[in-house]
Amino acid sequence: MAYAERGVSAPPEVVFNTATDPDRISAWLPEPLLSDDPSRNGDAGRMRARWEARSAGWSAELCVDPVDAGGSRIRLELGGGGDGAERLADEALTNLAREVADNLQAG
Repeated sequence: MAYAERGVSAPPEVVFNTATDPDRISAWLPEPLLSDDPSRNGDAGRMRARWEARSAGWSAELCVDPVDAGGSRIRLELGGGGDGAERLADEALTNLAREVADNLQAG
């Protein structure tokens, strides 16, 4: 299992909605997981989405938490990817942060 975490200057709802938007998912989520619709789970304090591609041995869980000043902390747990899983998880969050920034600029 690989983990990556980072902060972004966007509200948690924006991050979570961008991460689970079917039109934006392919820009950040590793390809083996794209065929799976996420199971979404959110409450006032924490938002989670999970993807699984069991036949390929991949899984991902994204957690979005609020932080001070209206920002968010995003954490990705990635199963699959072999030896490069840590790098892949970090790249996925970099790409997600870019999608969130693009989403904010568009709106």
